[in-house]
Amino acid sequence: MDLEQIFSFCSGLAMLGWLGLALAPRLEFTRDTMPSLIIPIILGVTYAYLMFSFSGSASEDGGFGSLAEVKALFGVDALLLAGWIHYLAFDLFVGAWIVRDAQKEWISHWLVLPCLFFTLMAGPFGLLLYLVLRAANNARQG
Repeated sequence: MDLEQIFSFCSGLAMLGWLGLALAPRLEFTRDTMPSLIIPIILGVTYAYLMFSFSGSASEDGGFGSLAEVKALFGVDALLLAGWIHYLAFDLFVGAWIVRDAQKEWISHWLVLPCLFFTLMAGPFGLLLYLVLRAANNARQG
């Protein structure tokens, strides 16, 4: 598989997880198993392959100590793809947590859907939005 195929496969796989969370949040498979176990494992294996196979391709200026080092690191397409897969895996994992937590807290799935959208599109903002929703729900319940 070339990098573009890996990108398409991983992005499509993550979207399956998001669709399950959005459309079938009460099914254990689409709420727990698929987005918190199966998909993150597949994405994790792919991430590990890319990181270990291509980390030697990064310039010697690449690293995590400064923005310039991160920019140099992501100058390698395979490592940029690994970074994308990192986002896919962790954002989906957070989205699955949001759905489970919202069900435990008796928060309407209709209110959770915008949080899921923003977690998919802008991870930390979606999580922040959910945490505000959760706090408002807890304050309302008193």
